[in-house]
Amino acid sequence: MEDPLDRVFAALADPTRRRILGMLLEDDMAVTDVAAPFAMSLAAVSKHLGVLVAAGLIMQERRGRVVWCKLDPDALRPASVWMQGFGQFDPVDLDALETLLAATLAEAPDTDAEAEAP
Repeated sequence: MEDPLDRVFAALADPTRRRILGMLLEDDMAVTDVAAPFAMSLAAVSKHLGVLVAAGLIMQERRGRVVWCKLDPDALRPASVWMQGFGQFDPVDLDALETLLAATLAEAPDTDAEAEAP
């Protein structure tokens, strides 16, 4: 069985998935709203969301006919603990991570041309 930590780092390795996490920092979002800013199909965005769900970084909930995505605020804790074990890293400040993600999203061009999730 694959290590959950491997799934977290694999999910974070993709810039589209990092952008999605940044978007979900603000509030819960419907899948269609998550997909709106990306130049890819809804199916491709759904694959990215599936990777994030499998890594435990987000949760999905069906409300009526709409599937909503919600960030799991404690999901990065195991990765943070693992990195701290090396003694080279300061504890991950989730507020600083939120600021970094917001700044990265503000600087990123809105020209994602990915056709499918890896």
